[in-house]
Amino acid sequence: MSDLPLLLSVFLLANLFITLVRVVRGPTSADRLLAALLFGTTGVAILLLLAYSNGQSALIDVALIFALLAAITGAAFAQRAWRHKAKETDDGTA
Repeated sequence: MSDLPLLLSVFLLANLFITLVRVVRGPTSADRLLAALLFGTTGVAILLLLAYSNGQSALIDVALIFALLAAITGAAFAQRAWRHKAKETDDGTA
């Protein structure tokens, strides 16, 4: 039964490699950001699975920090995109 979290971790790691392709090829910056957020979320899931299977509580702390950084990244991108959109409408170039 303890092999299941490790197998899931390997599956999620394979998913990360596919996500890297999307980060590199994304046609827009929003696509790249969503792929990067998926990368962060999957990384958190892998860390939690490894913490469960190995009994290392330090990995849970690292996963929480990664989740916090992913939320901050998403909010910063949304604020940047909002400002860019507002600047375009103020200039009349939209």
